[in-house]
Parts: sequence; C-alpha cells; structure tokens
Amino acid sequence: MSSVSLSIGGIIYIFLLLVVCIVKKVWVLKAENKVYFTLIIVTLFGLFLDCFSFFLTLSQFDIHHPIYVTLTKLMLCYYNIWCFLFVLYLIAVLLRKKGKETHFGKYRKILFVYILPILLLISLILPINYVQQGNAIYPQGLSIIIDYCVAFIAILIMIIMLLKNKQYILDKEFIPLWVLIILTTFIIIIQFLFPEIILVTAVEAFATFIMYFTIENPDIKMIEQLNLAKEQADRANRAKTDFLSNMSHEIRTPLNAIVGFSQSLLEDETLSDDTREQAKDILMASDSLLEIVNGILDISKIEANELKIVNTEYDFHNIFEELISLTKVRIGEKPIEFKTYLDPNIPAFLYGDYVRLKQIILNLLTNAAKYTKEGFIDFRVSTIQKGNVCRFIISVEDSGIGIQKEKINQLFTKFGRLDLEKNITIEGTGLGLAITKRLVELMNGQIVVQSVYGKGSKFTVAVDQKIVAKEKQVVEKKEEAPLVLTGSKKVLLVDDNKLNLKVAEMILKKYKIDTTSVVSGYEAIDLILAGEKFDLILLDDMMPKMGGVETLKKLQGIEGFHIPVVMLTANAISGMKEKYLSEGFSDYLAKPIDKSELEKVIRKYLSN
Repeated sequence: MSSVSLSIGGIIYIFLLLVVCIVKKVWVLKAENKVYFTLIIVTLFGLFLDCFSFFLTLSQFDIHHPIYVTLTKLMLCYYNIWCFLFVLYLIAVLLRKKGKETHFGKYRKILFVYILPILLLISLILPINYVQQGNAIYPQGLSIIIDYCVAFIAILIMIIMLLKNKQYILDKEFIPLWVLIILTTFIIIIQFLFPEIILVTAVEAFATFIMYFTIENPDIKMIEQLNLAKEQADRANRAKTDFLSNMSHEIRTPLNAIVGFSQSLLEDETLSDDTREQAKDILMASDSLLEIVNGILDISKIEANELKIVNTEYDFHNIFEELISLTKVRIGEKPIEFKTYLDPNIPAFLYGDYVRLKQIILNLLTNAAKYTKEGFIDFRVSTIQKGNVCRFIISVEDSGIGIQKEKINQLFTKFGRLDLEKNITIEGTGLGLAITKRLVELMNGQIVVQSVYGKGSKFTVAVDQKIVAKEKQVVEKKEEAPLVLTGSKKVLLVDDNKLNLKVAEMILKKYKIDTTSVVSGYEAIDLILAGEKFDLILLDDMMPKMGGVETLKKLQGIEGFHIPVVMLTANAISGMKEKYLSEGFSDYLAKPIDKSELEKVIRKYLSN
C-alpha cells in the first residue's frame, strides 16, 4: 500500500509540474527543456500504469490475463523510455555547455530511432513469468533482465560522459545530476534484490520533480542568463560609447588641421586657380569624412535611445534656402536640372526640431545628388494645415539609377548599399537612409519610396510641426557689422596637439588677436599664477595627466580668476556641449573649428 501511495502522490506532484511547464511554455526554450517536458509526460504515464497495475493486483485479477501481461510490458517500455530520456537530457546539457547544440539532433536520432525501438520490440515480444510472494506479485524473465541491463548501461553511459567532461564535474548545475544518478542506481539495486518492493516509478517521479527545482527551473536559469546578458550588454555599450568618443576625437583632431589650413589657402588671393580648386577638393573631402563620423555617431545614439527630439521655434524659409545651397554644391558640375518648389502658404514660424528636419531632407537630397548622373532632381515642399498643425509633405524626386522593387525594403538597413558592384565609386557608408527613417519615426512621421529601376526614384516624407505664427512676417534683416576688435586682445590656447595650436593661432591672427600657446593644463595654471592677463582661454579637454575639466576646476580655485574659458575640443558627440557647460565652461567649440561659431564666441567675449 505504501508503494501505491507514493505513486498517487507522484501523480499529483507531476501533474502540477506539467501544468506549470505548460503555462511557462518550456518546450519552446532549449533542447534540454524540450527533453525535460517530454520526461514529465512519460513519468506521468508511468505513474498511471503503476497505479492501474496495483489496483488490478488488489482486485485479484488473473495475472496471466492479456490485459495484465500487456500492462507489464508497457511498464517495461516505460522504464526503457525514461532511461533514454534521462541520458538524452544529460547530452543536451553537455552540448549546451560546450556550445554545440546543433549536434543534439544527431544524438537524439541514434537513441530514439536506431536503439530504443529495438529494445521496445524485445520488451513486447519476449515472454514474462510471474512470481507471487504473499500478496506481492512481480514479473520475472529475460525481458526483465534486459530491462535492468538497460538501466545500468544508461547509468554507466551518464557517469562516463560526466567523467569525460571533467571541467563540469564540480559545476553546480551537475551536482544534482550526480545525486540523482546515485539515488537511481541505489533504488534499482534494491528493486533487483527485492523485486516485491515497487519503488522505481515513484523514485523516477521524485527525481523528475527535484530536477525542476535544481537544474531545470526555467525562471531561475532565465533570470541568471538575463542578468549575465544585461551585464554583458552594459559592458559592450560602455565600450562602444568610449570607442565612439575616442574615434570622434581622433578623427576630428587631424580634420581640424586639414580644414583650417585649407580655408587659409582659399583666403590667399595670390593662390593659382589650380591650387584653389585643390584646396576646395580637400575641404569637400573633409566634409564627407566628417559626415561619415557624424552618421556613425547618430545611428549609435538612435540604437541606444539617446537621440532626443529637441523642439524650438524656427523659420522654415531659411532652412529651405540653406538646403538649396548645400544641394547645389553636392551636384557640382553634373548636367542636372535642380528644380525646387516651396508652398507659399508655409507659416512664418513653426515649432519643432528643425535640426533633425533639415537632416532628414538633406539626407534625401544628398542621396539624389549621389545617384543621379544627369537629368533632374525635383525638390518640393507642400503643406496641409489644420488648426495649429502644419503637415509637411516633402518630396525629392530624381532621374537617377532607381531601385529594384524587391530591394526597396533593404534601403533603410544600416550599412546597406544596393548594387554595390555598380556603385562602388559612390561615396557613403549606407547610413543616411537608415538614420533618415529612424528620425522620421522619432518625429511621428512617415516615409514612402517609389522607384523604377534605371529611371529614378521619389522619396516622400510627411511630418507634423506646430504653427507658432501663420501670418507672413517681414523681418528686417540687420546687416551684422564687421567684426572689429578695439584694443589689444589676448587669448590663451591650451592644447597638447601642436598642430591644433598652430591652426588656432593662424585663425585668430586674422582677427588681430595676440595668442599665447601652452601644451598642458599645468603650464596654463602657472601662467595665471604668475600674473599673466588674458581676455579669453580656449581649452582642450583630452590632454595627458590633466584634462580640460580638471584644469578649469583648478583655475576657478585661483583667487580673483574671472577669465571666460571656452572648451575647444574634438570630443563632439551628442550631449558634450551641455556636459561641459554644466562643468562651468563659459562656452563650447567643436573641432574642426567652424568659423561662424568661432566668430560668435569672439563677438561675445572679446568684441566691444
């Protein structure tokens, strides 16, 4: 009676475990989880057979009746299947540990297609004898001996596998397996010596139940895996941020010199036409390189959900004119007719992220200029206005190479470039359209592509912007007075890169500004402590031993220090300006130095 009580208890526990596994859908996880789920079902089946067999015996059913014999043979089949599943489970765990999950199907096929069917056939065919001792009845015969042999062989195989993989012997995941193997071996030996004691089925149920809470529980394992994955992702994200910051700095630093010296050459009136053209080409190549760097930084910010839409008031008419000028430069001397249309009813002032809107349109126009050799580019901006919302319908159509219909969906994948073998000479990383689509989505807009391969393409973007002022306003443009500095102005330049110092000295010299250059924060501090007077300090950040931020803190600690300090750095990733301003810098300039931005700083801090 105690044996059947264990079986009935096992049915209750295994059934509840089955329900839990069904709810959690463990069979959709890894191979080992699928094997374990099958093991639960097989164990439940074995427990029912065990209970049914006991009640037949209790009712003094004829032990030689075909039903009783069939029931016994089914129990033998159950034992074989359970042993094979246990072995397969261990194989799945080991393969996962080794990263060889793809080999699982091969082992499953060997065990369950080639070997197990033969053993099941033997169990069903060979005759069985029954022995009765008091109220206990148990089977005997060759099939029973074979069944015990299968169990011991399965245990031996598992022990060999574990010993062969010594690195996992003391792994906390395998300790429960060792315990279960030893416990199962002990019970089988007892069952073999005392066949009247029926324990195997109940112990297998107990082993299956314990497995869930020790090595199988998907919640615990998934939490551990998620925590590990999160930790790895955080590390990777930090490494990527550091890499991008360094990459931006390292590329912008030499670009600063290239751009600075090229601009200086263009301002030289004695320069020959050929040399002037070469200087222009250098500047254009520098702009392309800077565009690539900015594109990589943008896509990284988008993927990290760090790119934010910053809304401000703006006048779209100015943006439209800028886009036309930039596109004409891109087209150059190609035989392309550049047609434009701007809705005359566009409100005078709108509210939105004009920087990102301009970037979206410029990416489309740049793409059209790249892939159109001759013909036309038609840039049109229409609007639909309702209440205080202005919907932009922006279209860029060209007579370029076009896109194959089946490849249109690939357009917006990052680093994706179509027909690369045909367009190998065209510059670009394949980031422009990927960034464009993500920006449009961030602005809750839509982008549509229409194209005929070999004839051209049309990109249409729809985004909503809020209307600030509908009425056309005539704003008198005040001519900005030429920048004239009165009196002697002194600027301290602090940068560990001597080439960058040379560029800054050359640019500031044109404004008749006296400069003093030092290559470290220590030298800058020494000059201030020595009583040197400056009207402005341009300070680099990434310097050895003492960075720009630390230098500023030490300068601010000097009694009577009130000189404006502007961060001049190649560290120009998103958010850096705000970071440096929060550290106490008066202003921020990115490298390569933009002359218009530099003039703003000069006007603000040096102009009378």
